[in-house]
Amino acid sequence: MFRVLLYAQWKWTRLIVALGTVAGFALPILSLQTAGGQGSAGDLLRTVQSWGVLYPALAATLAVLTAISAWAADHRGRHVYALSLPLPRWRYALLRLAAGAVLLMPPALAVWIGGMLATATATLPAGIHGYAGWLALRFTLTLAVAYSVFFAISSGTARTAGAILGCFAALIVVSLLAGAADVNLHIFELAQSTVLTWPGPLAIFAGRWMLIDV
Repeated sequence: MFRVLLYAQWKWTRLIVALGTVAGFALPILSLQTAGGQGSAGDLLRTVQSWGVLYPALAATLAVLTAISAWAADHRGRHVYALSLPLPRWRYALLRLAAGAVLLMPPALAVWIGGMLATATATLPAGIHGYAGWLALRFTLTLAVAYSVFFAISSGTARTAGAILGCFAALIVVSLLAGAADVNLHIFELAQSTVLTWPGPLAIFAGRWMLIDV
């Protein structure tokens, strides 16, 4: 059963996985090539850090597209296929979750290989070291967290997903309107610090994403 679901999800997400793998491999290499002409170690680190925002962005993009693709066919068929199978709903959901997690392994592996290749071929100043393994591990954990969150949201109805996304959008709009009116509500800042600051559920997205560091 797992192989059938894995093959089906592979057909739906193969382009996403392929592009994500290429992007994951190229990102660390491009970040060091762009920073190669920097004169000092500080300039080098700042340039590499500016590329760091692309790692969580790539992880979130891959996670949301894979999660949506995992449930798209079921939503179109009104879950008739899932309900007709001789296995409980929770097991079916776990098989879908595991299949998507397997498909996200190539991009994570590509980040590690690209990081190793980039740091092995670059000439780094004294005191600067490569951390391709730690970067790839963090990218993998970020993929796992983001995929789990978006998978849970996508497994519900379109109304449920719309309500959750609507709450986020309303929070942002209220925060922007309050800022324009010079009202110190700080709603968005409080929500951001709660979610993105440890021990928030998405704290792994925040912070410095560094391929090289002291």
